[in-house]
Amino acid sequence: QVQLVESGGGLVQAGGSLRLSCTASGRTFSDYAMGWFRPAPGQEREFVAAISWSGDSTYYADFLKGRFTISRDNAKNTVYLRMHSLKPEDTAVYYCAADEVFCSGYGCHLYVYKYWGQGTQVTVSS
Repeated sequence: QVQLVESGGGLVQAGGSLRLSCTASGRTFSDYAMGWFRPAPGQEREFVAAISWSGDSTYYADFLKGRFTISRDNAKNTVYLRMHSLKPEDTAVYYCAADEVFCSGYGCHLYVYKYWGQGTQVTVSS
């Protein structure tokens, strides 16, 4: 079992930046690929970004257009999501997730991760 705790959410003005963190416990962190998700209209969880076990491969949702960066520090058991040029439509609860599988090809935005955190709220004001 992997426990995930997100932090770093908050209120930011449009155009601003935030860095979310997700710290894992319970298992060897480097055994898990990590992902970030958020709710979207018609979807319980919309894929945002994913990173491989060592951090050498990443995968992003097309709609981000380079505004977000996922990274990880296995020594700290933490995955990050750095968000730039935030827009009001980025307002959401952001969830991190873990899975033994790193899915990065076509259709992987629909892959269902095994372990989930409780989420951290990001609010972007216009």
